This record gives sequence, structure tokens and C-alpha cells, in this order.
Amino acid sequence: MEHLRPLERRVLAMRDGGIKIEEIGRRINKSPERVESIIEWTSVPRSGLPARRTPSSKELRVMALLDAGESHQEVGERLNRGPEYVRQIEGIAHYRMAIDLLEARRLDSGSVI
Repeated sequence: MEHLRPLERRVLAMRDGGIKIEEIGRRINKSPERVESIIEWTSVPRSGLPARRTPSSKELRVMALLDAGESHQEVGERLNRGPEYVRQIEGIAHYRMAIDLLEARRLDSGSVI
């Protein structure tokens, strides 16, 4: 189930919990037909991890502003957001950079992490 999207995992969990398709659809604001499609799609094999694991342009911009000495509050004001949002974006950027670094190391060494 690791390869499934959060909505797909949630739908399958509700179905496995004995909830009817109509009720699942009501809970996630989808038609029963759409819920059935989601369940069917979960059986389609996928090719591993999502394609984008590098930081987005917004994440890179936030990191650059923070590296330039701006506070989370100042960056948040630029983005019309709060400092908590900036911290969240910063955390996601650090996570993606770490994943990218680990992948590069794995490819360089030829070993599996």
C-alpha cells in the first residue's frame, strides 16, 4: 500500500472496514461510481516513487530568502502567509534535498540504501 495515494489508502481502509461504497462517496465527496473507479485503480501496478523529489521553485525561493538572513516572519509576509507556513515549506524542501542526496549517493556507490 506504500505506492498508493492518501485518498486511495483512505478509500481502501474504509472499504475494508465494512463501510458501503455510497457512504465512502459521501464522506469523501465523490460519487459511488468514482469510488469504485478509485478502488479499481489501486490494483493497477505503478512504477515506484513519484517523479518529483527535488524541491519546487517555491521551496527553493523560501530557502534562498532564509539563507539570505530573512526571518520566517519576513518571508511569510512576502508570501502573504504566516511563519508556520514558511517553516513547513522549509521542512519539505530539506526533506526533498535529503532524498535527492541519498539517491545520488546510492547511484554513485551502486548499492541499495
